[in-house]
Amino acid sequence: MTMSPAETCPCGSGAAYAACCGRWHAGAQHLQAPDAPALMRSRYSAFVLGLRDYLLATWHPSTRPAVLEPNEPGLRWLGLQVKRHEPIDEAHARVEFVARSKLGGRAHRLHEISRFVREDGRWFYVDGELP
Repeated sequence: MTMSPAETCPCGSGAAYAACCGRWHAGAQHLQAPDAPALMRSRYSAFVLGLRDYLLATWHPSTRPAVLEPNEPGLRWLGLQVKRHEPIDEAHARVEFVARSKLGGRAHRLHEISRFVREDGRWFYVDGELP
């Protein structure tokens, strides 16, 4: 899936894609989301858009899978709600979110508390747990 820069960003911020997650997906600021919530939103948008390289590049090497399969055919992402951001210290944070999707006529909801770490100025997704 591709987006024009003026389209509303899939992350639900209400901003244009180019001014929101699109700036982290490409260009000079590639992979440089400024905080854990921005990285969370950009990763959701990357799932929506099928940007597997971005997802792998923003996944911490200690937990990153070797391969990330493409979205299942017919999967529709319906929205993201960031419920809470909990900074732990300068290099660690948690983000609680709910991502909704639909596949084969069935609605799905992923509610996760994700852990993020900052190394060399870059935020990475580490892992998540179900609340």
